[in-house]
Amino acid sequence: MAFELPPLPYDYAALEPTIDEATMKLHHDKHHQAYVTNLNGAVEKHPDLGKKTPEELVADLGAIPEDVRGVVRNNGGGHVNHTMFWEIMKPGGGGTPTGDIGEQITTDFGSFDDFKKKFNEATAKQFGSGWGFLVYKGGKLEIVTKPNQDSPISDGLFPILGNDVWEHAYYLKYNNRRPEYLAAWWDVVNWDEVNKRFATAKK
Repeated sequence: MAFELPPLPYDYAALEPTIDEATMKLHHDKHHQAYVTNLNGAVEKHPDLGKKTPEELVADLGAIPEDVRGVVRNNGGGHVNHTMFWEIMKPGGGGTPTGDIGEQITTDFGSFDDFKKKFNEATAKQFGSGWGFLVYKGGKLEIVTKPNQDSPISDGLFPILGNDVWEHAYYLKYNNRRPEYLAAWWDVVNWDEVNKRFATAKK
């Protein structure tokens, strides 16, 4: 297989009570695995694609053969987005961001609380399934939302942080209360990893 499901960097129950164990098992073992399986199915038809990273595939969708382009967009994006998602969370996370990302958030949004409010509002309004992302563009941080499993990488932007608002990410615990999930999610953010991603985005 060209691509593999990465293991979670913590136990399924490690993000309780913010994200419940049952959701983590379903989200990682079933949903993320399905994206990997489907992406590998596309690569089997065009083996040269397997020589690229998922990020490289998503970055240049126009170069993907038309018969599998939609599959790569949806499932390659799903693989990239979820791999990031697991890494930017950790047990005992949250709190006020420190380091370069903390300073940049204050510069661009006024305060961390103002940033959270804007991010949560934008992501709560994402119609149907999708993601809210924080990206670095033109020397400033920007909040962008994407439908389905689309990635900012396809627009030439590197996602520093992202939250999944597909219902499978929160429905078992929060039901239809997406804003409640969004507000709680900040308690598990791994700001050390977000700082690393911010450094990558600035290169």
